[in-house]
Formats: sequence, C-alpha cells, structure tokens
Amino acid sequence: MQSDKRAVNSFTLQSVAQAGLHVAIIMDGNGRWAARRGLPRVAGHRAGVAAARCTVEHAPRLGIRCLTLYAFSSDNWRRPPDEVRSIFHLLRAYLRLECNALRQRGARLEVIGRRDRLPPLLRSEIARVELATCGGHELLLRVAVDYSSRDVIARTVLEAVNAVPGNSRTSPESLKGLLTQCLTTECGEVDLLIRTGGEKRLSDFLLWESAYAELVFTDRMWPDFNECDLEAALAEFRRRERRFGSVPATRISASLLSFGGTQ
Repeated sequence: MQSDKRAVNSFTLQSVAQAGLHVAIIMDGNGRWAARRGLPRVAGHRAGVAAARCTVEHAPRLGIRCLTLYAFSSDNWRRPPDEVRSIFHLLRAYLRLECNALRQRGARLEVIGRRDRLPPLLRSEIARVELATCGGHELLLRVAVDYSSRDVIARTVLEAVNAVPGNSRTSPESLKGLLTQCLTTECGEVDLLIRTGGEKRLSDFLLWESAYAELVFTDRMWPDFNECDLEAALAEFRRRERRFGSVPATRISASLLSFGGTQ
C-alpha cells in the first residue's frame, strides 16, 4: 500500500527508466496506405503484419510489459468478405510463422475478443500458439480479434448479474445502453494508447481500461510505423504529467506560499 500511495502522489514526469508499461495500439491506415500506392487493400494488411512484427520485437527493450494490438474489430465484419478472409489468412500465417520467435523472445500470446465467429483453422492456430508461448514472461502480447469493448463489458456484467440468485436473466443487447452511460470497472489499465493513420477516436477499443491512458495520435500509416515512431510515442508519454484527477503536492505547496506570503 505504501508504494501504491507513492506512485499516485508523486506526479513526476514519466521516468525514462520506468518499465512495465501497458501500451495499446490501434493499427489504422493499412487500406489507405495501399490505395495511395495503387495496390489492393490486402497489400496494406500484409505490410501491416511486418509493422506488427517490428513493434513486438522492440517492445520489451523499450520497457513495455504488455502490448495490446487491435487487429480486427467486431465492426470490421462489415468489410467486403474477400478482405475479411484475407485478414484472417494473414493473421493465421503470422501466428504460424512467428510462434517460435515469440517463444524465443519470452513473449506470451493472448487473443482477446470473440472466437465463436472465427474460422475453425484460425481458432486452432490461436489455441496452439497460446499454449506454445504460455511460459513467456518478457512480454504479454494481446491481439484483439473480433473485439468490441462494449460487448465485452456487457457480457461481463451480464454474467455478474445472472450469478446473483433471484435476478431475472436478460440479454447483453439490453444492457449496452445503460453500460455506455454509467458503468465503471478496473481491468488492466492502459498507460499509453497509440492510434496511427491520422484518425482521433477510440473505435470501441479498451474503453474502460483506457480511462486514464495517455493518448498519442499520429498521421503515420500503420505499415510505415517503426521502432523510431514507437520510441517517439513513448518519449511523448514520459514528458507528460499524470495526475489521475488530483493536483501535485508541489503545486499545492506553491499555491499556499503564494497565498500566505513568505512568512
């Protein structure tokens, strides 16, 4: 408890030596990257896989203990079927090819989101790589696939409500409206959330976990995102002062001195 209080009340700039960060990335801009080059959208997703590989490789060196990548949102089912199939094919290929590299780096894979709608072969590959990397302790790599933060919250609360004896059962859909207005929860706080591609929104990604996250938006398209961009985002994070709704003690002292004079 003592160390927790110091962490909350110090309000220091983020130290360069700070480790153990949870960084989340919305990997946006693959399609636009391809379109600007006269290429099919799948070429952008293929280049995006290379950017993800680079980010995973450099994350532990930069003090990141948990990296959550937004690979496929539940809203992405609205895309053309051929593109969706291509994304799942690339994801399966990435998992198959990177399994040994992840294990050698001490990275543990965890896929979050719904699995019941994924192709069976992809589900099997996810399960295989999760099991093969379960001993990793250098980096927790979470990949969000068929993910919706609102859906996760609704289902979690529904389970809690239905677990109470005497409560009538209801559906996740009927809870979503209420949850978006009033629900708060603690679940793996995000320290830094990065979105590439120039857009400035969260797109139903880790909504509660990012309540106090620092946000960094970049115009860089995801296929062009590299270790220098990741280092720049972390440098920006470490320049910021995180107050969590309070006021630094140094500012309170300065205000009292100003009000009371030097006596």
